[in-house]
Amino acid sequence: MKILMLTWEYPPRIVGGIARVVYDISRTMLKDGHDVTVITYREGDSPYFEDDKGVKVYRVDNYMINPNNFIDWIMQLNFNMVAKANEIMHEEGSFDVIHAHDWLVAYSAKTLKNSYNIPIVSTIHATEAGRNSGIRDEQQRYINDTEWMLTYESAEVIVNSNYMKNELQRLFGLPYEKINVIPNGVNLSLFNGVERDYNFRRRYAMDNEKIILFMGRLVYEKGIQHLISAMPKILQGYHDSKLVICGKGGMQNELQEQVNNMGIGNKVYFAGYMNGKDVQKMYKAADVAVFPSTYEPFGIVALEAMLSENPIVVSDIGGLNEIVDHRVNGMKAYCGNPNSIADSILELLYDPKLCQEITRKAKNKVRNEYNWSKISQDTHFVYQKAICQSMAEKQKRELEQERARKTKRAKNTENEITNLLSFKKRQAYA
Repeated sequence: MKILMLTWEYPPRIVGGIARVVYDISRTMLKDGHDVTVITYREGDSPYFEDDKGVKVYRVDNYMINPNNFIDWIMQLNFNMVAKANEIMHEEGSFDVIHAHDWLVAYSAKTLKNSYNIPIVSTIHATEAGRNSGIRDEQQRYINDTEWMLTYESAEVIVNSNYMKNELQRLFGLPYEKINVIPNGVNLSLFNGVERDYNFRRRYAMDNEKIILFMGRLVYEKGIQHLISAMPKILQGYHDSKLVICGKGGMQNELQEQVNNMGIGNKVYFAGYMNGKDVQKMYKAADVAVFPSTYEPFGIVALEAMLSENPIVVSDIGGLNEIVDHRVNGMKAYCGNPNSIADSILELLYDPKLCQEITRKAKNKVRNEYNWSKISQDTHFVYQKAICQSMAEKQKRELEQERARKTKRAKNTENEITNLLSFKKRQAYA
């Protein structure tokens, strides 16, 4: 197949989890023999075109016009994506399927679909209503409506968990059979050859301290505020522990103020944004990884932690709830409950044998269920469904058009006969 991926982020530009998903699925699709083209936003000094080990990556600038707001910025980006796709198809021919990743590329996907009759498969990675626990202002309503429009225009929709499938049915009224649940995956060789680096670890904690790790964006729905609130109970039960927060986001100042007000500044370290090898080293340096999200459609970071042989604690919410079995391959805590988070963390800190058993089962689960090879095959099957559906709809339209033409011809013939009879009748009277 010739596949066109539309995404607003692709490495080295990483805003959230979409970049890693598109990167990994594209490379796996390529190994399976497909032709993959990615159109994305160009940030910094990234090249406009890159052959990323076979994946053709085209990056577009935004217009040299300062947008009024984020929505205008996204619209400008979509215009340039359409222009680049037109250019590519003029030179290299059309695509079999368009894979649109989230509402941010909805308008370019819709335009290309209608212009070239190419079916859309969309992946909804999260919803605006879910992120904000409802729709509260006009911008959120606009994004929500755009999400609905993308799912409506798509032949098939992919989500990463049953939780998200139920959410899309509830929000947008999508047919059950149109929504395909395909989990995200993780690169199984991510931690090959990576061992604990004690010099690296000492940047963040002393040798006697247990590192409790949070890795992710510093935004409300990631629940980091609840983990910070759990620290006094954790420190009371296990004094030699240290919370290391890796990531950046709009809540950083608010979270730092929360830490200072609680008087635990010496036990909480804001490490900032990490990428590349530092992420791998940080997972290996940690003793427990915690993901206390209040909204999480899937949770790739949990898979990474499981693969790194880190015992994890997650909220009993969304995709995380489906990944983890309590006290089997991880620990669960009640969503938004600092007391429950502290209890789960302390149980792991007190019980090395439990940690060992959990990490072994967690790693096996990731290897068996969340490998990109299986995910690629499932995604390819959805592409085939979308293409078959598109062909069926095209044949239906052609049949309807042919039926309409026949009806029109029959009507014209009938009119001609009526006119001829009328003429002959007039002649007879004359």
